[in-house]
Amino acid sequence: MKKLTLTVALLLTTISVNANAEKDAEAIAKRIAPVGQVYLAGAAPVAAAAASGPRSGEQVYQQACFACHGTGALDAPKPQSAEWKPRLEQGFDLLLQHSIDGIRNMPARGTCTTCSDDEIAAAIRFMTDGV
Repeated sequence: MKKLTLTVALLLTTISVNANAEKDAEAIAKRIAPVGQVYLAGAAPVAAAAASGPRSGEQVYQQACFACHGTGALDAPKPQSAEWKPRLEQGFDLLLQHSIDGIRNMPARGTCTTCSDDEIAAAIRFMTDGV
């Protein structure tokens, strides 16, 4: 019975490792894909991607803020929690300024170097909605 159990466990482990290896290979291929292309003289370049416009507060939160605010890492207040009340009592403008410049454990712009001030403000509004 022990041999059968050991064989089944080994088989399941092997299947799991192979499945993860396929996912890892896809992720690696995606990460190392070229970011640009070279065109020879006279060749028609592919049209550039159009600007997507400003991101919503939820999009900014998901892309840049979630790592800390979604988990509460480094004492970051979680979205829609009472932890925001004392911060909001100081005024939205001061909260926005701290988010842009950084304060205590929070780096400037929460590491979103491509976010505009309006996008940072939208992310704050998203996280404090209903508080």
